[in-house]
Amino acid sequence: MPFRDDFYWGCATSAHQIEGAAFEDGKGLSVWDRFSHTPGKILEDHTADVACDHYHRMEEDVRLMGELGMQAYRFSVCWPRILPEGTGKINRRGLDFYSRLIDALLECGIRPIITLHHWDYPQALADKGGWLNPDSPRWFADFAALCAGSFGDRARDFITINEPQCLIALGYGNGAHAPGLRLPCSFTVPMSHNVLLAHGLAVQALRANAKGCLVGYAPTGNACIPATETDEDIEAARKAYFSTPDGDLWAFTSAWWSDPVVLGRYPADGLEHFVQYLPARWQDDLPAIAQKLDFYCQNIYNGTLVRKADSEAGYEIVRKPAGTPQTAMGWYVMPQALYWGPKFLYERYRLPFVISENGMADTDTVCLDGKVHDPSRIDYMHRYLAAYRRAAESGVDARGYLAWSFMDNFEWSDGYSRRFGLVYVDYRTQQRIPKDSALWYRDVIAHNGANL
Repeated sequence: MPFRDDFYWGCATSAHQIEGAAFEDGKGLSVWDRFSHTPGKILEDHTADVACDHYHRMEEDVRLMGELGMQAYRFSVCWPRILPEGTGKINRRGLDFYSRLIDALLECGIRPIITLHHWDYPQALADKGGWLNPDSPRWFADFAALCAGSFGDRARDFITINEPQCLIALGYGNGAHAPGLRLPCSFTVPMSHNVLLAHGLAVQALRANAKGCLVGYAPTGNACIPATETDEDIEAARKAYFSTPDGDLWAFTSAWWSDPVVLGRYPADGLEHFVQYLPARWQDDLPAIAQKLDFYCQNIYNGTLVRKADSEAGYEIVRKPAGTPQTAMGWYVMPQALYWGPKFLYERYRLPFVISENGMADTDTVCLDGKVHDPSRIDYMHRYLAAYRRAAESGVDARGYLAWSFMDNFEWSDGYSRRFGLVYVDYRTQQRIPKDSALWYRDVIAHNGANL
């Protein structure tokens, strides 16, 4: 069976990973510009100074999306490209780039989906304390208002923040991502609250400045998968998915980041562990955080097997069978994640659901015939999409799927060593080569998933 008639298929990217032009046309410095130029932070000291040169090749890339049948394109706007200092003076050349991108997408019949923040935070604001500064939610809301007023006449769909879990846990917890800080919970928990409040104020700003817009949110996290489809293991997996454990892993959880946004409250177990770190009068911010959303996104790549246990938690993590397939990132291939993840999230939050990222890194090469053959990615996508369709058939209000990523790109601290794209990028020549998976995906889109 196909997906619903209005289901949309597309792909996703982020500004810092593809645009390049890091120091051109008035763009300000981002924390990732600073971080990647710090020796030893990125594999082989790669930078995104050029990346995929999308800033100069945007029209070519959009035409290729159209040729590959994409119905939607999720992209992020680079905050310091538009506001070089994070606030204040506007860089009109930055606004013009995204305006031209939106126009090009619409000309090709592709739905623009704008992510306001995909980690390239303005360095000027980081120097003022970043997400720890109590003014940080208002800084982001003002940026959202500018984007809504500039693009909302043509782009209808907006996503506030991408993967707040990684934003805080990797950027400020273990230091693996920009700005590379290693801070205790007494810092990262109040930062998380400011990120959540920034989301809520941004939703208000979007609705005030782009009438009729559709607004979503894009957290992430490994889906919890029951080890067996018994009632006991299913309930154990559900409980594990929405638990907020004490310790370093708290920031990777789902409920801490989504319960306040959708349900208007922090999870009880999270408060038990971390309430002492929240800002004074944090309860007063909950109504602003819990703004009505039009759709709920989740980035899902991986899964964790869970079964019932006679323990205080009531569940335990099950070791994956030896030989379980892995991607080039070392992430396990767990197609069931796209069934149980959407199912559990939809049951809890009851919002129209979109997979905003899903895909796999592989060791792709150009073969002797000049093509890029990636059967592992086709198999991966086929299995995951079949699981997602099962979720839709079981009652999840599935509205869309956005493959990560449109093209190979700068993979954060792994530099250019990982290839997630449907389109191969030769970083020396900037040639684009659609992989076999891109052609396969085009056929899936044409059949609305009925051929899976």
